[in-house]
Amino acid sequence: MDPRTRWQRLVWTLPWLLFQVFPLAELVSTPRPAAVRVVAVLGLVAFTVVYLAVFNRMSVRGCGVPWRQLAVVAVLGVGLAVWLGPAWAGLMIYVAAAAAVGLPERWVWPAVGGAAAVCASVLAAHDMLGELFILPLMCVLTGFALRGIRFLVSVNAELTEAREELARAAVAEERLRFARDLHDLLGHSLSLIALKSELAGRLAERDPARARAEMADVESTARRALAEVREAVSGYRQIGVALALAEARAALSAAGITLRAPSGVPELPGPVDAVLGWVVREATTNVLRHSGARTVVVTLAVGDEDAALTVTDDGRGPAGGAPGAGLSGLEERLAARGGRLDTGEAPGGGFRLAARVPAHARVSAP
Repeated sequence: MDPRTRWQRLVWTLPWLLFQVFPLAELVSTPRPAAVRVVAVLGLVAFTVVYLAVFNRMSVRGCGVPWRQLAVVAVLGVGLAVWLGPAWAGLMIYVAAAAAVGLPERWVWPAVGGAAAVCASVLAAHDMLGELFILPLMCVLTGFALRGIRFLVSVNAELTEAREELARAAVAEERLRFARDLHDLLGHSLSLIALKSELAGRLAERDPARARAEMADVESTARRALAEVREAVSGYRQIGVALALAEARAALSAAGITLRAPSGVPELPGPVDAVLGWVVREATTNVLRHSGARTVVVTLAVGDEDAALTVTDDGRGPAGGAPGAGLSGLEERLAARGGRLDTGEAPGGGFRLAARVPAHARVSAP
């Protein structure tokens, strides 16, 4: 686990230590022998250190149950509460919290119930009926809260592992697909090139004219194979709308900008998906660089005739002067596929970028 995450979890536990003000205040205000005070302070420090160690250990998955640390927390907590009285009974709340985060499921509630019972017994022994239910109830509620947090952390960790596993599986599948496509594209062409080259070598002296014809076929096959490989690679390199939206969400979130976009992207033809992906990427770049916006809205409408994508922000609006190189490049990309780009001020202020491209985009010659 990232050390920063571990420290964040430890820092999250520190505010709960403010409840130790009550035993410390009692230790200062109540006349006691110096030796008793020294032993009590040392016991409280040891209790706190081991309590934090339980949370630190549980922040690392797969470390098992910290039985020794939990036993030390329980012994010190019970001992200090029984020995020093009601002001120290609140330590049972920490015992319940440590049990909730450290013990297996079947042992959590017996341990939490035991901590609440010890707390109630200490209060009853000193005739503190007004607090007889408050502190034990806090022990139980703390157990519920920490158990719920532990469950959420566990579920979140499992979801993270599942997402990483899906990503690894997707990468492996993409590699297999790429290898399969390359084999299908080049296997036949390279075999044909090898055979014709071998034949041309044998015919070079006996029939030069036919050897030249075979080498011409080799050249033609090689050019065709090169064109097929370039087409395949360009398809792998293209940026689709879904990928561009994912990149935009990450970039805008890091900048503190809210993105409202479709949760799912319908299947689009390759050229349409590619050019609209470039629109999303360029619009995101402009928002990050120039707009000062706090919210960006992306809408995508796909019909039988065309696909329309609109990006609107609540920033400073369009700047004066000629459009920049990025927008000019987008206009050229869309025009090459029979589409168009409209930019200007949004109805409620800010900037609006709208791209429309035929659903079956043509590709014009460069």
